[in-house]
Amino acid sequence: MIRIGIVGGIGSGKSYIAKNFGYPVFNADDEVNKIYKKNKKCYKKLKNKFPKDIISFPIKKKELYKIIENSEANIKKINKIIHPEVRASMKSFVTKYKNKKIIVLDIPLLLEKKINKKRDILIFVQANKKEVFKRLKKRENFNEKIFKRLKKSQFSLKFKKKKSEFLIKNDFRPFTIKKKIKIIKKKILTK
Repeated sequence: MIRIGIVGGIGSGKSYIAKNFGYPVFNADDEVNKIYKKNKKCYKKLKNKFPKDIISFPIKKKELYKIIENSEANIKKINKIIHPEVRASMKSFVTKYKNKKIIVLDIPLLLEKKINKKRDILIFVQANKKEVFKRLKKRENFNEKIFKRLKKSQFSLKFKKKKSEFLIKNDFRPFTIKKKIKIIKKKILTK
């Protein structure tokens, strides 16, 4: 099985690109959202850690944003509770699709949390900063302070780019993206 890791900045279009590979995708952001909505064990741990801010189950993003706004250190505290659950889900995903030729890992902290393996093929998604910011501002609950804090908790784009074997310049146009993915898939499968 070939494991492809999609890396890049927040809002660069990693999830869109991951989906367009046509293979099973493990999307960590989707997993985290499921945890906030359905995992009572995580809710209890977060409630114990932040009793004034976590009000009810399912956990609301507004509550988490408030926690992150209060202190940058809180990102690590939240991650410490959530990441073991995400890793467990990823393990199940990898087992479920072990007979597939390729699986795609769309995990924002893939490198930071050392989730990737040496053999993983990393693809860096590069996008125009102004375009990314314009798109992020359209997102529901977008908060610039939170965005900057989350960005700070990640490796630099330069580092991620250097670690990657392939680069996709995301112009946010489906036709060109699909064309670039097709070329990369061909190179990966003929290795």
